[in-house]
Amino acid sequence: MNDDVRNIVLGLIAAGISASLGWLARTYFWRRRLRRKQAFFGMPGNSECLLVVNRDAGGDGAVHRHDVFALLELSALIKDCSAHAQIVSHDTAHQGFGERTEFCVGGPGSNRRMAAHLQSLLPGVKINTGPEPGPDRAAFQVGSERYRLEAGTSEHVLLARLTGGQDARPVFLLCGQRAITNQAASRYLIRNYEKLHRRHRGGSFVLLLKVVNSQAYGPDVVELVGDVTRVAQAPLPTAPPASHRATG
Repeated sequence: MNDDVRNIVLGLIAAGISASLGWLARTYFWRRRLRRKQAFFGMPGNSECLLVVNRDAGGDGAVHRHDVFALLELSALIKDCSAHAQIVSHDTAHQGFGERTEFCVGGPGSNRRMAAHLQSLLPGVKINTGPEPGPDRAAFQVGSERYRLEAGTSEHVLLARLTGGQDARPVFLLCGQRAITNQAASRYLIRNYEKLHRRHRGGSFVLLLKVVNSQAYGPDVVELVGDVTRVAQAPLPTAPPASHRATG
């Protein structure tokens, strides 16, 4: 074997080793990221989770198209975690929580299970579900603050991750003033889960988000109003709430 052939063979061997090491490194980091995602969402491989579907408030029982989009995005997330989803209607989900991860979508006016979760887990949150028109229609009260709705301009949504104990699987609440805000919350959750995991270390949190100018930007422009975990989990105060007019 002359020097030229030897150099070619050694080059091929070195290239093969480099490619193998690169593949192993990519696989390692991909698996580590997948494990972090599975841990945050409480969905190890081949586990089951619950997708609770609401209905279009004031409609004929159909699911609003933006809620369908949110459910599709959550379904893709569940598939990425190698888990399996069971889809149930909000009025047939007669079971406890904590045994498997749950995603509950929609406000209490269109989702009975969401209403039950708010009453049991977030006593510091009150949502006006009355049909009467007025400035407080669909308004959120979180602690001593009230957040009003301006449809298409500035709308709010609560995004919560709640657990009942150390070994319990989480419940994710996507509770918006309109269906488009539920989709905005699902996108925010999927895009920011790593940051949320680092900040809250796998614990419970309740975030108040504002969807800005959805009539122009859809569900894509979202601002974090604040972390309201403490006030949302405490009983409502007796004093009248301070109102926040929704502004862009």
